Amino acid sequence: MNDNDRLINSEAYVITQTDYGEADRLYTIFSRRNGKIKAFARGIRKSKSRKAGHLQSLSLIHLMLAKGKNFWVVTQADTLNPYSSIKNDLAKTANAFYIFELIDHFAPENEPILSLFQLAKETLDRIERESDLFLIIKFFEFRLLKSTGYMPNLGTCVQCGEKILPQDQYFSAEQGGVLCPKCGLKGYAVRKISLPALRYLRFIQRSSYNELEKAKPTKEIQHEMESLMLYYLTYITEKALNTPAFIHQVEKTTKKKRNDDQGN
Repeated sequence: MNDNDRLINSEAYVITQTDYGEADRLYTIFSRRNGKIKAFARGIRKSKSRKAGHLQSLSLIHLMLAKGKNFWVVTQADTLNPYSSIKNDLAKTANAFYIFELIDHFAPENEPILSLFQLAKETLDRIERESDLFLIIKFFEFRLLKSTGYMPNLGTCVQCGEKILPQDQYFSAEQGGVLCPKCGLKGYAVRKISLPALRYLRFIQRSSYNELEKAKPTKEIQHEMESLMLYYLTYITEKALNTPAFIHQVEKTTKKKRNDDQGN
């Protein structure tokens, strides 16, 4: 075993953390070099631990780890970007946690996916500097699906193979794409998808991020797209995602506060 097998020196994000024993903590780390790994930090919960201030969620950190018996062991941690503006904004915080929840579900253990790490980094940078998060999140979802092999087919009917015509269609999570009206009426557990929502999803799927400023979906279409993507992602992960409910609660609270302020 050479040093490359025994040591990690990499940019990383903390995805999850679990207290272990009286003073230790077990982390799920998403690293540039090794992908998703389990890392153990000894004495991290002691008041004098210097590493504790750096091993934080929603921060880009630099980690040095050594190979332990069962897990990687954190030997050094330094903060590269604390994403302070994200942490000071509840809506941005909720959406950033959503990014990490998806990575936790989709990224395989001990398998580096450099494109996914770079995508996460670019997405957090966008969340930090921009106010409208909808297209940022949709772009991330599609690129995540592409990098992990789950990109849906939105061009032809996944049942009969016919080209999708400009009309309302159906979507099947089980079959991984769009169904024409004829096949959709026979499908099981399918969702209707309006033509505007399908067009926007296709546009996001094929476009670079810089081209997305051309997309101006209405709130109604945004909600339809969110519902459809959540249906598909939930099917793939085989479990309910936690952060979408948190995001919607934050949006509801923010809207109520804004209306109350306008009423005054």
